[in-house]
Amino acid sequence: MGRRLVPLTLDNLQDLPERCRSCVFWELDPVSGEAAVKAGTSAVEKEAWISAVLLDWGSCGRVVYVDDVPVGFALYAPPAYVPRSTAFPTSPVSPDAVQLMTAFIMPGYQGRGLGRVLVQTVAKDLLRRGFRAMEAFGDVHWRASACLLPADHLLAVGFKTVRQHPSHPRLRLELRSTVSWREDVEMALDRLLGAVHKEPALRPL
Repeated sequence: MGRRLVPLTLDNLQDLPERCRSCVFWELDPVSGEAAVKAGTSAVEKEAWISAVLLDWGSCGRVVYVDDVPVGFALYAPPAYVPRSTAFPTSPVSPDAVQLMTAFIMPGYQGRGLGRVLVQTVAKDLLRRGFRAMEAFGDVHWRASACLLPADHLLAVGFKTVRQHPSHPRLRLELRSTVSWREDVEMALDRLLGAVHKEPALRPL
């Protein structure tokens, strides 16, 4: 199995799942996101966001390939670049952390350690850039209806709750802990990153 992980750029944006290429759930605030979807400009807005973050901050994603087939990705950025994060009751993300916006491994490629390697690769990138942690907004009542990750699955792979909420707690993962992850977290990562992403309903939280 030839496996490689590369930074997300405009050149390989088309290798993300089709529904994710034009999803602007995180990239725009709720009002602007809904307007972009209605106007049919969400794909253009997605490209513009990635371009701006790449120029200003640097790499904001990783894409996983197996034998040159794209099989997964992760998207992350400091909260200043993620307008949607301010709509959550448990915001803001801690100043020493980067927000894990979303991540996914295609069905059929789970159980091969790809999720673990993906998260470790992101962790090493962020550690090198001086960050200590990743944080994410979990969904307690996850229904595969938005670009949120299930809270219980985040907890299963080592995230800790830093601000409790009945629906959308904010969770944190210390990056150094991911570098030495053992394979016993692999099944939990499969559940987390194998979650099916559907087009989100763009509405204020």
